[in-house]
Amino acid sequence: MFGKPKDPTDPRIFHRLSLIAFFAWVGLGADGLSSSAYGPEESFKALGAGHESLALFLALATAFTVLVISMTYSKVIEVFPTGGGGYLVSTKLLGSGPGLISGASLVVDYVLTVAISVSSASDALFSFLPAHLAPWKIHMAMSLLVGLTYLNIRGVKESTVVLTPIFVTFVVTHAIVIGYGIFAHGTGISGVAQDSVQQVQTARDAGVLWPLFLSFMLAYTMGAGTYTGIEAVANSMNVLREPKVETGKRTMAYMGISLAVTAGGILLCYLLWNVHETPGKTLNAVLIQNVAQDWGAPGWGVRAFVIVTLVSEAALLVAAAQAGFVGGPAVLSNMSLDGWFPKRFSHLSDRLVTTNGVVLMAGAAAVIVLGTKGSVTMLVVMYSINVFIDFVLCQVGMLVHWTRSRRRVKTWVRNVVLHAVGFLLCATILGFTISQKFFKGGYVTILITTGLILVCLWIKSHYKAVARLMRRLDMQFREIPEAQTDPALVNPGDGAPTAALFVGSFGGFGIHTFFAIHKAWPRHYQRFIFLSVGVVDTARFKGVEEVENLEKETENTIRKYVRMARGQGCYAIGDYMVGPEPVVKMMELARKVQKEYPNVVFFSGKLVFPQENLMTRLLHNQTAYAIQREMQFEGMTMIVLPVRAM
Repeated sequence: MFGKPKDPTDPRIFHRLSLIAFFAWVGLGADGLSSSAYGPEESFKALGAGHESLALFLALATAFTVLVISMTYSKVIEVFPTGGGGYLVSTKLLGSGPGLISGASLVVDYVLTVAISVSSASDALFSFLPAHLAPWKIHMAMSLLVGLTYLNIRGVKESTVVLTPIFVTFVVTHAIVIGYGIFAHGTGISGVAQDSVQQVQTARDAGVLWPLFLSFMLAYTMGAGTYTGIEAVANSMNVLREPKVETGKRTMAYMGISLAVTAGGILLCYLLWNVHETPGKTLNAVLIQNVAQDWGAPGWGVRAFVIVTLVSEAALLVAAAQAGFVGGPAVLSNMSLDGWFPKRFSHLSDRLVTTNGVVLMAGAAAVIVLGTKGSVTMLVVMYSINVFIDFVLCQVGMLVHWTRSRRRVKTWVRNVVLHAVGFLLCATILGFTISQKFFKGGYVTILITTGLILVCLWIKSHYKAVARLMRRLDMQFREIPEAQTDPALVNPGDGAPTAALFVGSFGGFGIHTFFAIHKAWPRHYQRFIFLSVGVVDTARFKGVEEVENLEKETENTIRKYVRMARGQGCYAIGDYMVGPEPVVKMMELARKVQKEYPNVVFFSGKLVFPQENLMTRLLHNQTAYAIQREMQFEGMTMIVLPVRAM
């Protein structure tokens, strides 16, 4: 349904799936660039009537902020070339607590990225459609969400290639609008600058400079949605082509410059073209129509350009949701490897994508779109708070890093200054957004993020408790003898009773299951076959060497189990495979064994608790039962033996 499975052991697979800087700009940078569809508009409207001339300062401040944050994240890429972004920076440099806050904020942020992108795309499309169709906006947003989910389950590279023509169309059409919009009114820029300075001087003379400054800061922070998406590259380094650092920094440069020019240019054009709110239309739609009409082209030509530009804007907003589907599962995966989320979120499908993460992002985004009724104004507030929590923690972490590295990095002072400026900008935006918009949607995202943090703490505490139990189990079998050389054991023949045991890493869990078979069926099975699958998860899917190391580790695990069984006087052999989906690979091994040894019974262990509950069912992989169902369907026998967690 979702395409042909991909082989992670193929050395060419990483080259085929990885993205060069341009495609990374499309797949990840679209989030930042598309925010120019709603960020500048929210800023401009927040200025209020009579303060429009401050848009010149707003455009300069916006462009400056974009460039500074982009430069700081280029440094993050240098220090953490394997990806992880703000979550990894906070975890490694500030500790697990700040790391959890950063990670939870990012997960919610990426969900909101998807939600605001499809909602804003729907708004853009309905800007040129008849007003009586407006009630269908929410249906359009949900349809876009479903389509994008399907693309991402197919894979990152496929979804990015599909979106490339859309991205190029957006860049070209908006370059025309901004370029013509500025140069056609180029002589008016000096007048606009004079008006801006005059308004500040008048406010100072009247003693209302502080209220004017607060109005400007509110508008500046309301445009915080403009800066979101900048962190996507640092979070998703695993999808970039080698050399990853150079590709990542080049992508950041493309993203930062294009977003600064687009967002700042749109704000300036609002001012130069005297753009005002029009019912049923976005400010961008009004600007595009005014610019196109100024060309003196036929009516059909003007309308065609407006439609193409707005459709490309809507389509790019859909592409922006792509960053949520790439970055969100990447953060979930990193957090699951650290025990904050269920381990299944680090697993890859046969298409080598984190399907569980993609589905979770889509489901959560659907709930938020329906809950907010697709209100971009409310979503921008929620969106901005979370991403700037991560930005602030990331800047603090990098300040700590460069301070610690001052003796071995000559440019540490310059780097400290850069991140200090980044911290001041991000902390200011975060503080103003929370204080001014807390009761207008801000409290919602804070409650959601806090709830997610509490869930993560709950999951982590459970995994720690289980880890202690497993260590205790390992200690019980630490004295089990191994056969260092093959003893003279006789092959009992293909028709002899055979026990095939699925095992993971070498330890008390697998050893306990082996002895449980002996206890239940003493001296019945004359051959033991140990089967294992090296699971290619997101921690492993970073290059050919990682997969090769996994293959060696899995082979070594099987050898240990075979030596252990032979040390107990049992004839034992083993086999293994490597792949992203353990159930699929285990079934391949099972069919192979069944064909060669028809009198075989398969076994696996399953951790059981005194009381089964939602926690144990959610957090502990049901692989054993999944294999058992597959085997029963194919007529093979499998027994799942309990391993008590006490």
